[in-house]
Amino acid sequence: MEELILEKRFGNIEENWSGFKGSSVCIIQAPYEGTVTYVKGAANGPEAIIEASLNMELFDEELQLETYKIGICTNLPLGTGSAMPPEEVINKVNSSVTDVLKADKFPVVLGGEHSVSIGAVRAAKKFFKKLSVLFLDAHYDLRDEYMDSKYNHSCVARRIQEICPIAEVGVRSLCRETKDFLNQDPPNIKVFSVYDILKNPDWKQAVSKSLTDAVYITIDLDVLDPSIMPSVGTPEPGGLGWYELLSFLKTITSDRKIVGFDIVELSPKEGFVAPDFLAAKLIYRLLGYIFVNRK
Repeated sequence: MEELILEKRFGNIEENWSGFKGSSVCIIQAPYEGTVTYVKGAANGPEAIIEASLNMELFDEELQLETYKIGICTNLPLGTGSAMPPEEVINKVNSSVTDVLKADKFPVVLGGEHSVSIGAVRAAKKFFKKLSVLFLDAHYDLRDEYMDSKYNHSCVARRIQEICPIAEVGVRSLCRETKDFLNQDPPNIKVFSVYDILKNPDWKQAVSKSLTDAVYITIDLDVLDPSIMPSVGTPEPGGLGWYELLSFLKTITSDRKIVGFDIVELSPKEGFVAPDFLAAKLIYRLLGYIFVNRK
């Protein structure tokens, strides 16, 4: 992969920590929203996250370290115009994540809509045969087809569970089709809805036990409560809080080997940067959790 240091790169990290060759982490921007059905703007998510990260302190106050010293490079945005079929975008993401994993680096994908995650999971599965996916979302995304596409963002979990086992966490909105599908007890899906979380004080450990040793994490930001994350395509009330999410991710990263992750569905609102900053901070904190456990 070409050695290229962008002028606008995640965290505005100094050049000796942000080149591809010397980095442990590679950020892949996938600005796509070709199948978004409600609030538009997910294609602007990666740029907004990078912009917010320029104003982020690089010393992590919780972990008491400078996470950026693992080396974090930022790639040019993939060419993913909204007129492009989702299958083509998925293939582009697959190819890019494959290149990153071949180089023995850790991929972080910035969406864009949730369909981009399919490509990342396909790539990870090539390298980790016993892969599972931790799927954080307000929506089950288990439709088999929506709006004449099997790769609509409402179908992403259905496609992923065809690749490897999946644990859905924080879900709280589903359609009749999804309910009927789940009633068939599909073997590759474990569900931990917000209602399960409310009833089970040991839910974090239960989720962890449901996962394989190698885990890819996909985070649709609407898993969070809209009081702290309103800038999403389809906000749902009753989501996770900031510290609740961090505590959960800390548990998973200490128990399992995380092989990559994505942050998707940020639809930034002009003049309202708090959600963008939250997304940037979440990426940085999650990288800290992951790489602290690799020492």
